[in-house]
Amino acid sequence: MSFQAYLDAVEDKTGHTPRRLIELAGERGFDASTKAGPILEWLKEDYGLGRGHGMAMVHVITKGPQISTKHVGSSGSHGDESDVLWLDGKATNPASSG
Repeated sequence: MSFQAYLDAVEDKTGHTPRRLIELAGERGFDASTKAGPILEWLKEDYGLGRGHGMAMVHVITKGPQISTKHVGSSGSHGDESDVLWLDGKATNPASSG
């Protein structure tokens, strides 16, 4: 599953875009200095997210939308189209249109 696919699944599971979840995390005081544990606990308790989906959100909450280019453009199951994740909802993702 690509990183972007994880974020799209998070949107399906929570009803919130990744950007909205980042905003909600900020309201709780979570930022780049926050360890994964408290964020994972919040996401599990409030939204029922498991560790994999939670860790995708931890990344964007603590590091932003930039990801490693390691899998960008690869045809494998972890391949992403871009090294910048789309946070504004899968329905508005220009890479998904067509």
